[in-house]
Amino acid sequence: MQGERPWAGRRLHIVGIGGAGMSGLALVAHELGAQVTGSDQADSSYLARVRAAGIEAAVGHAAGAVPPGDDVELVHSTAVTDANPERVAARERGLAELHRSELLAQISSLRPTIAVAGTHGKTTTTSMTVHVLRACGMDPSWLVGGELRTPSGKGSNAGWGAGEWLVVEADESDRSMLRVRRDIAVLTNVEVDHHATYGSLAEVEQAFREFLAPAGRIVVWDRPRLRALCPPAAEIAPFAVDDVRLHPGGSRFRWRDEEVALEVPGHHNALNAVAALEACRLAGADPPRAAAALADFRGAGRRFERLGATAAGAEVYDDYAHHPTEVRATLEAARTLGPRRLVAAFQPHLYSRTAALAGEFGQALALADLVVVLEIYRARERPEDHPGVTGLLIAEATADCAAGRTVAWLPGFEDAERYLRDVLREGDLCLVIGAGDVDALGCRLVG
Repeated sequence: MQGERPWAGRRLHIVGIGGAGMSGLALVAHELGAQVTGSDQADSSYLARVRAAGIEAAVGHAAGAVPPGDDVELVHSTAVTDANPERVAARERGLAELHRSELLAQISSLRPTIAVAGTHGKTTTTSMTVHVLRACGMDPSWLVGGELRTPSGKGSNAGWGAGEWLVVEADESDRSMLRVRRDIAVLTNVEVDHHATYGSLAEVEQAFREFLAPAGRIVVWDRPRLRALCPPAAEIAPFAVDDVRLHPGGSRFRWRDEEVALEVPGHHNALNAVAALEACRLAGADPPRAAAALADFRGAGRRFERLGATAAGAEVYDDYAHHPTEVRATLEAARTLGPRRLVAAFQPHLYSRTAALAGEFGQALALADLVVVLEIYRARERPEDHPGVTGLLIAEATADCAAGRTVAWLPGFEDAERYLRDVLREGDLCLVIGAGDVDALGCRLVG
């Protein structure tokens, strides 16, 4: 099917085209033959990538950015409000508007789809699935919320291959996972994370139950609470990993009598790998070849990604962790590298999540030897809707758990950079952590 252009003649304007997910949609729509334009509030590597593909992408939002004509379809995400000038212009002109999940549903309707969902590990598990299928010669299409840092797909978050399968990272944050086609559904784990969408664990579980309902084949973490979410008629492939041998930067374990060597750190990544391998097996991949393929998997962008070293010789890594469970797993993985000191610079993401989970964040961050807490990355939320909620809540909770170890509350990047440059030494490992723009701080430290 590669080379076919079923969307030829279609015109799409994507607001927020520089995002990890939206840029992927733009790239695939372009490969399917659509004429794609877009805009985003700031430049980024994702914006550079869509431009390199021949897509016109503007920096800044303005009514004039929407192309002329009455056949333009405007695509937006939940983060783009009704007040966005391009959405206003589209309404005034009577243009069709699509939520990103609707466009994703249209793409996934074109091919059998492996949909990877769960509170944690989606991006890495999806990336591993794509990597393995490619290594097995199955040439999948894919849409991932991060860059594939692998020999076969370096720096790419989307592609349209000639093979049978499409692999999609299915996002629960706005329930858009329920629109994706699910021939094989993968469920990594379930916790409350998006507090503006879900009021309780029961609500989250119900959403994942609906996600799994139409899938004929399901890969699910082997836990009674998660298996109970699966429909009784589906073919269930429960996954777990035992006897993981961790080593600096990776692990070894067995899966279906195959030895797997993984070069990304942490027990949690061994679990992600087994989930991906089970999905690939169900899709028809040869198990020995699939297991061997993971030996050269190098991770996904912003998932324990090495940025470089400071002038003093400290190693700097970036990780997208934005939930206490993820922060804990990331810090535990960093310990396997044997640093002299483990330093964490954490940028909270969303006021609602900070207010709900400040204590849990403090417990997780206290695993580091030294912690810097930054101000909250607001994303789609407004500070006036969450009075009194700042990153200081997490700094105080961390100090309560840190047993006297240093915790610094430094809201701005300038102060945090000066402080970290002063304290980091050779042999230290500094993790900049968060789902906002904290990776920019990490890049400044190694620049």
